[in-house]
Amino acid sequence: MNIRNIAIIAHVDHGKTTLVDQLIKKSGTLEAHEELAERAMDSNALERERGITILAKNTAIHYKDYKINIMDTPGHADFGGEVERIMHMVDGVLLVVDAYEGTMPQTRFVLKKALAAHVKPIVVINKVDRPVVRIQEVMDEVLELFMELGADDNQLDFPTVFVSALNGTSSLDPDISTQVPNMDCLFDMIINEIPAPAVDVGGGLQLQPALLDYNDYVGRIGIGRIQRGSIKVNENVVCLRADGSKTQFRVQKLFSYLGMHRFEVEEASAGDIVAVAGLADIGVGETICEPSCEEALPLLHVDEPTIQMIFGTNTSPFAGQDGKFVTASKIEERLFKETNKDVSLKVERIQNKEEWMVSGRGELHLSILIETMRREGYELQVSRPHVILKEIDGVTCEPYEDVEIEAPDDCIGSVIESLGLRRGIMENMDSMEGMTKVHYIVPSRGLIGFMTNFLTMTKGYGIINHSFLEYRPLEGEAVGERQLGVLISIETGQTTAYALGGVESRGVMFVGPGVEVYEGMIVGEHAKDNDLVVNVTKGKQQTNTRSSTKDTTVVLKRPRHFNLEACLDYINEDELVEVTPNNIRLRKKYLSELDRKRAYRSKNSASE
Repeated sequence: MNIRNIAIIAHVDHGKTTLVDQLIKKSGTLEAHEELAERAMDSNALERERGITILAKNTAIHYKDYKINIMDTPGHADFGGEVERIMHMVDGVLLVVDAYEGTMPQTRFVLKKALAAHVKPIVVINKVDRPVVRIQEVMDEVLELFMELGADDNQLDFPTVFVSALNGTSSLDPDISTQVPNMDCLFDMIINEIPAPAVDVGGGLQLQPALLDYNDYVGRIGIGRIQRGSIKVNENVVCLRADGSKTQFRVQKLFSYLGMHRFEVEEASAGDIVAVAGLADIGVGETICEPSCEEALPLLHVDEPTIQMIFGTNTSPFAGQDGKFVTASKIEERLFKETNKDVSLKVERIQNKEEWMVSGRGELHLSILIETMRREGYELQVSRPHVILKEIDGVTCEPYEDVEIEAPDDCIGSVIESLGLRRGIMENMDSMEGMTKVHYIVPSRGLIGFMTNFLTMTKGYGIINHSFLEYRPLEGEAVGERQLGVLISIETGQTTAYALGGVESRGVMFVGPGVEVYEGMIVGEHAKDNDLVVNVTKGKQQTNTRSSTKDTTVVLKRPRHFNLEACLDYINEDELVEVTPNNIRLRKKYLSELDRKRAYRSKNSASE
């Protein structure tokens, strides 16, 4: 069978998952009785809610006499390690670009990975049906980006297709009136422009897993392209490890893909993308080959983590009230299970404590893990994220990020001031019709906690995109710490409107009346830079003395609510986020005020 292997790359929300839906529908791959859900490739609930692709996924379609394997890649830079490895499995990429927004920082990020792997690009200008489009400017931006990233002559001569993935229409002409209600233009271009896999069907087996999956029944599953030869179920093969060792195993299961299904096959040959089960600890980049023909392929690079957090068992007074899984053994089992399919995640147990150091590619990467565990019924507490420092040639270095911000003209001043305090370096600034676009280089630690402030400063109209740039020498002291103190509950109990009415003047409340709180829980933000202990559970004294204010109604302001990411951004070093299936609470590490004072004194004496 003729095979084409392609990946779809794009910035977040430029429509690549919707495009995959249309390719599956229009190719006739679905059975007559099957219906495709919207954004069917985004299979887990979090992906559907956020509208982003978190996990790389593969599918395949049949068109004419061709099998086209399609890899849907994450658009967010936190998951860029997967994009890089996928490029070793494909021969071409569809670069999806929004017809109005044009190229964005993460377009640059994923395209850089693709061009470095010398794959053939096809540019797909999506959303041409939008009321306002800038097709010619976007095409110029794409060409400039290709030149900036050092594309070779073959890559610069890229073909372009204009589509509306939502409506399922396509055309080779930018004029919207020429759109036809099918995807044949794109299918034909894939077949004609993307080269067939350069593989050797007759040689000895070589297969290199680029992605991992996990199944409770068969364990770890390695997903990769067969570079040479063929593979059969029950065949004895050898895995050549990254450390130079060898492990023999039998192929228990072999899976192929079609439409929305992964199904078992007995045999697969060179050029096809398959999933192999049989070795419990198979790793990314290792080579599976025949015992008689042991030749290792070059190892694949896995992006190193840049952010770490401490996960721990829930130690609050309300521990165990919401969750099904609250013990250290259950949390540890779940964290290590996640490492079976996420190679960018590192988990280490902290000695003599029920805590784990979890390292990932960014705040989004780790917050999605926490949110997933929360929905599965786990209770845990997590610390503020920290960047991972590196020693390079004897110099301590920290990660820096490329940041692009678009904000209304009247808000940009406060954004620039805030980034200046976070050691940001402005590279460029452009004005366009009431909006200002700025390009910054900022240390990663300066961006921790910036998102919440940014949305407040821009009244929700600001757009921020950032991606990892490089490691640079560490500069200065801590940046990005919260400037204001917090209001801390001194009692355990239920909040009352009477008590909250008295405390409201001190700052912004995070809880309303009738909420269960405990000593040491953060219930609001203080208007000054110090922490303040308050009683929010106090009830009004009942007396039989008449009073002119007896029946005064307390009118409270709406409390500020945080989602998980905002909580992680908000907390300081001495604070934790308590995460349970039904609640997300902010708390101090030391719950009693006496313990906090002791910890503060010992910290000061240690620093002197």
